[in-house]
Amino acid sequence: MSTEARPERAPVRLSPRTIVLYAIGSLGTGGYATLPGLVLTYFLTDNLGVAALAAGLIVTAAKIWDVLIDPLIGAASDRQLARTGSRRGFMVTGALALPLFFALTFAVPPSWGPVVGAISVLLAFLATATAFSLFQVPYVALPAELTGSYDERTRLLGWRVVVLTAAILLFGAGGPALRNAGDDPVRGYLLMGIASGIAIGIGMLIASRTADVAAKRTAVSPVTTADAAAAVASTWRHQYMSGFRALGRSQPFRALLGTFVLQALATGTMLAGAQYVATWVLRSEDAVTFVFVALVGPALLATPGWTVIARRVGKERAFAMASVLFTAAAASLVFAVWSPGAWIYVSVAVAGVAYAGLQSLPMAMLPDVISHDERTSGAGQAGTFTGIWTAGETVGFALGATAVSLTLAATGYISTVAGATVEQPDAAVTGIVLSFSALPAVLMAGSLLTLRHYRLRRADIDALEPFHA
Repeated sequence: MSTEARPERAPVRLSPRTIVLYAIGSLGTGGYATLPGLVLTYFLTDNLGVAALAAGLIVTAAKIWDVLIDPLIGAASDRQLARTGSRRGFMVTGALALPLFFALTFAVPPSWGPVVGAISVLLAFLATATAFSLFQVPYVALPAELTGSYDERTRLLGWRVVVLTAAILLFGAGGPALRNAGDDPVRGYLLMGIASGIAIGIGMLIASRTADVAAKRTAVSPVTTADAAAAVASTWRHQYMSGFRALGRSQPFRALLGTFVLQALATGTMLAGAQYVATWVLRSEDAVTFVFVALVGPALLATPGWTVIARRVGKERAFAMASVLFTAAAASLVFAVWSPGAWIYVSVAVAGVAYAGLQSLPMAMLPDVISHDERTSGAGQAGTFTGIWTAGETVGFALGATAVSLTLAATGYISTVAGATVEQPDAAVTGIVLSFSALPAVLMAGSLLTLRHYRLRRADIDALEPFHA
C-alpha cells in the first residue's frame, strides 16, 4: 500500500434510493446471522439426534471458516475492483448461491442418522457461509466508496442498523413460525430453510446494485496507481498481517473491538439458548417466537432513543448505559431457575431496549476509530478495520453457540430425534437457564471493563473534521 496520503473524496449527499438499496442488504445479514444461531443447534440436537457438544462444534466450525476466508475474499474483491471497476460480481454470486445451500442445511431428514446428518449439515452450512462471505465482504467495503463524507457514512450505516434490527425480528420470529406451520417437523424445517434462504438472497441481490453506484463514484475519484497496484498484488499473508498491524497501532480499536466481541458472545449465547428456554423452561416450543419478539421488538423502537442519548452524553457513555441495562436484565433471568413464568418476557424486553444501543452505538463509533487512525497513521485502511470487525462479530456469535452446547453437555442434556418424547433432567434445565441469563450477564459485565479503555471522545472526533472536509 502506498504511504502517500490518499486525496480526500469530495463529500457526496447520498440519494434516498442509494441508502434504501444499501440498507436492504441487511435483510441478508440479519437473516444469516439470526436464524442459524437461533435454531440450528436445536435442529441438530432435537431433530437429528446429534449430541449437544457435536452440534455446537458444527456451528462453530462454519463460523471459524467465515473468519478464515473473509480476508482472502477481500483480496479477491479488491482485485476484481481493480480489474473491472466494480465489486458486484462477487456479491451477485453469493446472493444466487446462498438460497440453495441455506435450504440444504435444513433439508437433512432424521432417517439418515446422527452421524450422516451432522456431516451433511456441516457441509451445507460451510457452503452457505462461503456464499454469504462472497456477498458480505464487498458489501461492508462499499460505504467508503459510496461517499467520502463522515456524516453521510454515519447516515448510511444508521439506516442499515434499522433494517438489520427489523430483519432480526422478521427472521427470529418468522423462521420458527414457518417451521411450526405444519405437523411434520421435517417438512417444517425444509419450508423454513427454503423461504428464508430466498428472502435472504433477494435482499443481497438488491443491495448488490449499490456496487454500481460505488463504481461510478470511484471512477471519478482520485486513486493512486500505487494503491491500485497494491490491491492487485495483495496476498493472503498481507491481508492477515495488515489486520494485526491495525490492532497493534490503534488503541481505540482494540478497546472497541474487545468490547464488541464480548458483547457478541453474550448476545450470541442468549440467542442460541432462546429455543431451549422456550421448550424446557416455558414448556412450549412455539414460545421462542414470543421470546424473540420480546427481545428485538423493543430494540426496533428504542434505536432512535439511543441516538438522542448519544448526542447528549456522548456515544461511549450511552454505550456503557446500554451495556449496564442489558447486564441487569440478563442477570434477573437467573430467577427462572426457581420460578419460571411469563415474567421472563418482561426481563427479555428490557434487554431488548438495551440491545438497540448495543447494535447501533458501536457501529457509530467504528467510523470514529477509522477516522482517528487515518489522521494519526496516514492513509486509512477502512477495509482492514471492517474486515476484522466482521470477523470478531462472527467469532463472538459462533462461540455463543459453543458455550450453550458445552453447558448442555455438562449438565446432562438429552438429545433426541423429531417426534420422540423425552424429559430433561433438572440439572439440564438449570443449565439452560444459566446459559440464557448468568453467562450473558457475566460476559456483558466483562465488556464494560474493556470499554473503559476506549478514550476517544466527542472533542477528539470534532478535531478531525477539517481533515475530512
